[in-house]
Amino acid sequence: IYDIDKDHMLIITTDRISAFDVVMPNAITGKGSILNDVTSFWMNKLAHIIPNQLSDMKLEDVLPDAAERVEVENHAMSVKKLKALPIEAIVRGYLIGSGWKDYRATGAVCGIKLPEGLQLADKLPEAIYTPSSKAAVGEHDENIDFAATEKLVGEDIAAQIRDVSLALY
Repeated sequence: IYDIDKDHMLIITTDRISAFDVVMPNAITGKGSILNDVTSFWMNKLAHIIPNQLSDMKLEDVLPDAAERVEVENHAMSVKKLKALPIEAIVRGYLIGSGWKDYRATGAVCGIKLPEGLQLADKLPEAIYTPSSKAAVGEHDENIDFAATEKLVGEDIAAQIRDVSLALY
């Protein structure tokens, strides 16, 4: 991530692989370019639901030197600087991952009671909003209920995040 000006930054997606905040030694050739293309596609396709941080600023304006630009042109985009939310907005249509772990322990995911007898990877009766905390670097996010989201961002913003997340899903 590179600072462009007070309102924009340049994000370059790399071919590196990371998991749980650990960068692996081997890269996947072309991964950065593919991730950039997929991100651009979905940001453009879903912009009618909610505005996003994609900027109209051209790469030529950010990197006027053609030699510098060629190094990143297929895997870089300029975006608007925005304040990150202190939560991760997650919508689940299937019972998997940490949702499965919560369900097995409590019969619920993020405080949402689910039918008994569901199995791993079952399709849920309807998509559910299951936020998590946004942990500091090196720590892991934790599932939270909607009330905790409201405490973090306020009732109106929490409802907007939930509703937009479900609409995007």
